Amino acid sequence: MKKKITERTGEPKPEDGQPRRMRADGQRKLNSLLLAAMEVFTKSGVDAPVREIAEKAGVGLGTVYRHFPQRSDLIAAVFKNQMDACADAASVMASKYEPGEALARWMQRYVDFVGTKRGLAAALHSGDPAYNALPAYFNERLLPALKALLDAAVAARAVRPGIEAADLLRAVATLSYGSLEKEPVYARRMVQLLVDGLRYGADTQTDTP
Repeated sequence: MKKKITERTGEPKPEDGQPRRMRADGQRKLNSLLLAAMEVFTKSGVDAPVREIAEKAGVGLGTVYRHFPQRSDLIAAVFKNQMDACADAASVMASKYEPGEALARWMQRYVDFVGTKRGLAAALHSGDPAYNALPAYFNERLLPALKALLDAAVAARAVRPGIEAADLLRAVATLSYGSLEKEPVYARRMVQLLVDGLRYGADTQTDTP
């Protein structure tokens, strides 16, 4: 079956009910917009003028509103983009470092993500339905990323077994909240101590028959 062609662009038209795949240049512009929004939100808060975000991203206001009609849509997209970046970093680190080191580095990367969440907390906890899907997306992206690193580290006897990925995510978040804003180095040091604790007894574990 031949794909239908749009009259104006000559691009293949998606089947009915299927989302249109974004062009590579369009995706790059969207990513630049989301990164610019994150920087502006971090500096000026989530109520910063949309014009400031558009100027930083090098796009027009119409582009911003075309993708994100409501401010909450933009905030949710920024948060999902940060989740994606954090989750994707897991496989990159796994390919570059030994399992134990990859796990330790990713947990520090997760500290950065917690800082992002803290900056958007007021909006994310506002009850706006635009954010309802974010918890499920968090579990879908970040839990598997950490579990893969954790399983590899256990298999390599870099950390001890019996640790749940969800518990680690909560532990890092607990250690980071409150300390990141006042003393980011302190949060990282506490997470490093947590990692050291995971290593305790790893080299004495016995193989399961």
